[in-house]
Amino acid sequence: MYDDAGKSGHVPVMLERVLELLAPALTGDAPVVVDANLGLGGHTEALLAAHPALHVIGIDRDPFAIEFATRRLAPYAQRTTLVHASSDELSDVLAHAGRTTIDGVLFDLGVSSPQLDEGERGFAYSYDAPLDMRMDTDQELTAETVVNTYSGAELVRILRDYGEERFAPRVAGLIVKERAKEPITSTKRLADIVRQAIPAATRRTGGNPAKRTFQALRIEVNAELSALEAALPAALGALVLGGRAVVLSYHSLEDRLTKQVLTARTRDTSPPGLPVPLPAHQPRFRLLTRGAELPTEEELARNPRAASARLRAAERIRVDDQD
Repeated sequence: MYDDAGKSGHVPVMLERVLELLAPALTGDAPVVVDANLGLGGHTEALLAAHPALHVIGIDRDPFAIEFATRRLAPYAQRTTLVHASSDELSDVLAHAGRTTIDGVLFDLGVSSPQLDEGERGFAYSYDAPLDMRMDTDQELTAETVVNTYSGAELVRILRDYGEERFAPRVAGLIVKERAKEPITSTKRLADIVRQAIPAATRRTGGNPAKRTFQALRIEVNAELSALEAALPAALGALVLGGRAVVLSYHSLEDRLTKQVLTARTRDTSPPGLPVPLPAHQPRFRLLTRGAELPTEEELARNPRAASARLRAAERIRVDDQD
């Protein structure tokens, strides 16, 4: 499936900035980085090329991504450990690899280019394909199951919370009505239903009206936010003093969650009014970015799919037992 992925213009998002941010943490004799969303392995390949002593533990829930990255990273096989797993299994992956600490971690969230480009995966509303959307093709839950079996109220919640769809009740209501006639099994039919549900005036702006519904379903099928909610704190807790974390997110929900997790670890939590801060309440991390960094104009010219990327990073400045 991914045979031509490396030749199809795929460019790792904000690659130079990712390398720049992680580099200071990788100066030791045998540094270890976790690439928690390995994808096509572009970030990992560049890291391994830049740091000859580096070992990367790459995690991805998509078996096709693991297969492709294994071939791509073959020249570095002695310095890679690639694991078919979800990022929320990060602690177990580290334990199995015999690692208690790491020097860096990268989260490149969202859906990968081949998942979007391979029509049969059902991620994109621009292809007519089975409603699938599974990143891990071994799991049972698909978008077709969600669309055809979730209650109207559950669909409203998903569309509102994960798609930030302001017309969630209208979209969910029409889905329930249409699936009663015949199960909704294709991306085209679902996209058409969403288009019908969205008011005409709204359809004329903001791109394809199905975008938010497809995002919501993808997040639900793959439990993306709950995976990040578990994986990011686990990764931060494993970082050594001076270790660094970089997170690339592609929609506001991921970025908001990342901000919350990092902010909680970069502020003084001492009770107000004390003459001196309490050591146990001092920040354990410092932010390396001012807010969320955006791709440069030059990068957007090379890689239009980077347009929605938001980058945040932090460095470990204190080690204690509170992680």
